[in-house]
Amino acid sequence: MIVASRGLCYTAGIELMLAADIRIAASDSKFLQFEVQRGIFPFGGAMTRFVREAGWGNAMRWILTGEDFGADEALRIGLIQEITQPGKELDRAVELAEYIAERAAPLAVQGALRTAHKSIDEGHDASAESYVAEIQTLFGTDDAREGLQSFIERRQAKFTGT
Repeated sequence: MIVASRGLCYTAGIELMLAADIRIAASDSKFLQFEVQRGIFPFGGAMTRFVREAGWGNAMRWILTGEDFGADEALRIGLIQEITQPGKELDRAVELAEYIAERAAPLAVQGALRTAHKSIDEGHDASAESYVAEIQTLFGTDDAREGLQSFIERRQAKFTGT
């Protein structure tokens, strides 16, 4: 999932962004996780996902103060992966999604996401143990054969998801 953000992205907006795989924001975006200023703390995912994505110190800097920060800081700490000019964020998100859809094998994308999520949810060792089964399954697909053939023929692959 790719998400685009522009303008004010507060509390639940950040938490929704953190559920995405790739996050794009316009340069005029402002982010704010201000629950501590209202007598509570983030409970929609930021206490785990923000810490995981930005690291302890970066996440605590913004969660504990409740101050706002801009797109440059969001990029620096890993909350977003790319900054665009205002009004171009959705176009860029769609461009990335189309690129993935056109050039990446659907089964490989799904396998990559599964093993990456397993790493986050169950740890590195559990994820590493699943690599062999995931790769063996992929090697037997039409898409893997097409990927190899397209490499040999020096052309873009045409994946079918089978």
